[in-house]
Amino acid sequence: MTTSKKRRDFMAEPMGEKPVGSLAGTREVLGKKLEDKGFNKAYVVLGQFLVLRKDGDLFWEWLKDTCGANATQSRDGFDCLQEWYDAFL
Repeated sequence: MTTSKKRRDFMAEPMGEKPVGSLAGTREVLGKKLEDKGFNKAYVVLGQFLVLRKDGDLFWEWLKDTCGANATQSRDGFDCLQEWYDAFL
C-alpha cells in the first residue's frame, strides 16, 4: 500500500488546527460538505472517529451519510485518522 503525500503531510505533526480538507481522502467537495455539517477542523472529525469507537465500518457509513464519500475516500480518511491516533495518542 502506498501512502499519499496528503497523508504523509497529515502525519508529520500533531493535529492542531488542521482544516478538515487536510485529511486523506477528503478533497475540496467533501471538505466543503463536512464544513457545512459543522465538521470544519480535522480534530472535529477525529472526535467523531472516537465517538464511533474507532470502528471502520461505522466511520465509513457515517462519512458516506454525512458527505457522500465513496468507499475509497472513507477508507483513506479512516486509515489516516487511525494512523494519526496510533502515532500521537
